[in-house]
Amino acid sequence: MKKMRGLLALVLMSVLLATTVVACGSKGSDEEVAKASAATEATAESAASDTESDTETSELLKTIKERGYIVIGSSNDAPFSYQDVSTGELAGIDIEILEEICARLGIAEIEMKVIDFSNLLVELNNQNIDMVVDAMYVKDERLQIAAFTNKWYQEGETIVIPTDSEITSKEDLKDKSLGAQPGTTFYETAEGWLNEGRIGELVAYDNQATLMTAVNMGQVDAIITDGIVAGFTLSSDSALALKLLTPYAQEASGKIGSAVRFEDIAFVEEVNTVLDEMKSDGTLMGILKDYGLNEDYFVDIADGVTINIK
Repeated sequence: MKKMRGLLALVLMSVLLATTVVACGSKGSDEEVAKASAATEATAESAASDTESDTETSELLKTIKERGYIVIGSSNDAPFSYQDVSTGELAGIDIEILEEICARLGIAEIEMKVIDFSNLLVELNNQNIDMVVDAMYVKDERLQIAAFTNKWYQEGETIVIPTDSEITSKEDLKDKSLGAQPGTTFYETAEGWLNEGRIGELVAYDNQATLMTAVNMGQVDAIITDGIVAGFTLSSDSALALKLLTPYAQEASGKIGSAVRFEDIAFVEEVNTVLDEMKSDGTLMGILKDYGLNEDYFVDIADGVTINIK
């Protein structure tokens, strides 16, 4: 009995001592408890935020992040989306815009597959690429095949002729041979001219390199191509005895965007969000200026909205 009473006394003493320790440190402990509680709440909120963010992330963006890189399709045309032969690195206007988009979306790397321009949307829908990034005009007929982002920028066509050519205007193209690249808006423009009797012959070339070579070698009298491409090519290759037809009024100007599969429309919205941020904060205009392009090529947020039909 005495042992039991002694044991009870020890237990009571221990409780009192414990209570005293807590009481003596009540101010510091309250602060520590508050800090611990706040930390726990912050962790919980962060976890909830991460879960919510993960839920809102599109399936394509999740796949790309898990893979570590996005796969794009391009016909490898400078100065839009191409591989620099001297460095092996991807370069171009579209690439720099995409790099900034990827940085803001948390995409680490970009891999490019070289595909003929006319097959880019086919390969996109065949699941061989995630996105088409190659100065592609957003057009009604293309919106039947794929979804498009908001417009990145705008530009139009030009006519390239030999430096010693007697062609001085569009009217001089009558009965002349004209080269163009199938799948482009410019080829369609040339087809219209052919049907109207405004040119004598239309010759197809698979890419910009062969197109430029053809007119430089005299295989055709002139070519119709992208104005930015032509200007860049002629300024960077002095061996080409070519010039731009001037004055010249563009007929096939258009706004450029990037194509994604219909089922990945949620990814399109993610791209649009950061693209519009880039327009607002001046980043996009800065990239255009780096390539010698002025405000005429810029498309603001309101004018850049793409209405996807599917």
